[in-house]
Amino acid sequence: MKKIKIIHVLHCVGGVETSLRLILKNIDPEKYESIVIHGLMDTSSPFEDKNGASVKEYKIPIYRNISLWNDLIALYRCYSILKHEKPRVIHAHSAKGGIIGRVIGRLLGIKVLFTPQAFSYLSETKGLKRNIFLKIERFFANANSLLLASSQSELERGINEVGYKRENTLLFNNCINPILSVSPLTIEKTWPDRYICTVGRPCYQKNIDFMIKAFSEIKDSEIHLVVMGVGHHVDQLDIVERLIAKLGLKDRVTLLKWTSREDVLHIINKAELYISTARYEGLPYAVIESLALAKACIVTDCDGNRDLISNGFNGYVVQGDDYKVFGEAVSGVLKDDHLKTSFGNNAKEHFMKYFNIETNVSAIESIYDTYK
Repeated sequence: MKKIKIIHVLHCVGGVETSLRLILKNIDPEKYESIVIHGLMDTSSPFEDKNGASVKEYKIPIYRNISLWNDLIALYRCYSILKHEKPRVIHAHSAKGGIIGRVIGRLLGIKVLFTPQAFSYLSETKGLKRNIFLKIERFFANANSLLLASSQSELERGINEVGYKRENTLLFNNCINPILSVSPLTIEKTWPDRYICTVGRPCYQKNIDFMIKAFSEIKDSEIHLVVMGVGHHVDQLDIVERLIAKLGLKDRVTLLKWTSREDVLHIINKAELYISTARYEGLPYAVIESLALAKACIVTDCDGNRDLISNGFNGYVVQGDDYKVFGEAVSGVLKDDHLKTSFGNNAKEHFMKYFNIETNVSAIESIYDTYK
């Protein structure tokens, strides 16, 4: 049987990288030939399939920021690769990968599946740049591409704001393999044993300044906050550090630089609970991992978060922008061991039922199968 050739185009960082690697490690390599086109500087780790075999990859100048010169080179090189490889379908991930993949798909007449992992225009507050980014997304909607959303919220936003026709949308929830064991910590532990945690760089999307304000409302001085992921694109780090100092929280907050996924899982596993104050998401892997580790979650009411947390079942979805309300929700769970345990048990059940890739992988395979 001839394999279905799929070329993935993306800027390979963060949740976008996680999503791709999980797809490659779980789809059947006897049915699908996967090729990856990604940036020169985004990841150095090789891609592997389900059998541990290397996946063919090309590196071209795909960068997060807009650069006319680099973007034109990326388009030209991607065009040459795709014309040579002749895939049955392009799976474009991320904002930049989505633009490149959809432009080349139109030129070569190749169908494109686009997974934004949160639409690019959401990264901007109201204004000119947001409107431009939204107009770009609207221009590429429909045509030769289908929206392959990572969450139901993302799918609905694609229809209601971007302009996708419902018949041009598909859904494959981000999901992970069950976490069967957690490795020992490989970095120095500089925080106390009682803590809550989050994964999110100090930036507009993750809204860490709101989180710090909410944490200041927790009066239990023994509770610590560990913020993981202070690495790439931390444009609000200075704001967060100044706020921590202003609120007298230097001894209660740890800003942890980028570390391995194994260390992240270890830290989540030992935490009292997980929190997210994001303004928007696709479907956040850190929250999925927290569910898999049976952790209660307190999150803001945004795309992605609301798809994972059922209010009062496996945590709380806090509406509005009042940090005091968010802090009170966290305090309430910390004070109630029975509630925290109940939320945790329900979290694990919710994960196994809806976000286990070992049972969900057939859904993405069925989508790829339409391109035989």
